[in-house]
Amino acid sequence: MTSKPRVYVLGSDCRESVHNFSRGSQSFVSGHDFSRADKANKMTRALAPAQARLLESRFLRRLKPLLPKLLAFFTISFATSLPAQSPSPHALAQRIDRRYNHLHALRAAFTETYNGLGIRRSESGTLTLLKPGRMRWDYSSPAGKIFLLDGKFAWFYARGDAQVQRIPSRDLDDLRSPLRFLLGHTELEKELLNLRLTPAPNGQFTLSGQPKGQDNKPDQRVSRLALTVTADGTITAIEIEETDGALTRFTFSGESDNPSIPPAQFHFAPPAGIPVVDATAPV
Repeated sequence: MTSKPRVYVLGSDCRESVHNFSRGSQSFVSGHDFSRADKANKMTRALAPAQARLLESRFLRRLKPLLPKLLAFFTISFATSLPAQSPSPHALAQRIDRRYNHLHALRAAFTETYNGLGIRRSESGTLTLLKPGRMRWDYSSPAGKIFLLDGKFAWFYARGDAQVQRIPSRDLDDLRSPLRFLLGHTELEKELLNLRLTPAPNGQFTLSGQPKGQDNKPDQRVSRLALTVTADGTITAIEIEETDGALTRFTFSGESDNPSIPPAQFHFAPPAGIPVVDATAPV
């Protein structure tokens, strides 16, 4: 025999007791710690915006004196992070002109490399320039080699040679002669035709063109001359390309502006017993 579930029905008095107990429990909760914690949370939330505004106000008062410095810092940082704008060929040529026209003397270390006709060589030494029209290349490697321009003649000699070679400076066609434009009043755009500007490593530029007077010569030797130049117009290298494909490059370092140079340094005295011959300048 299956037993039936028992169902209890509360009387009205009992239902009222349960209702009163429920209201008492709510009153108990609202009057003790649970209610105070809730109120504290509500108060914190209400105060948070005010506290944030107070902290913000204090922060801004402290920051205000620093704003000009911070603005200057970020302005400089932004400006230095931008790539340098390339000058035009005309503008860079003028910078070179201004720089070298204000010099009366110059000294620098040089390295000379030659690659052509199956020959590769590298030489080095010291270059000295003195206006007007004087130039001296003293080679330390190979030692004893010298190329000197005294304003009237160019002199060539290397230790162990049987003779000293001499040629009038007006007839000079040596690969070192392109630097002669630095010895007078420089106007680079009159020395090089069809100037082109291209970027070079380390923020430098290459300014290239054809030496004036070479374009119509039947025995044209130089097809292109390129100057590697810093943004302020300082020449750090000269590259000379010949019509047969040979390439000569002069690289300069340790440049000294307007050093004290005695004019006697540009007087060439042939070694004793070595004859002087008038000749065509060697490569």
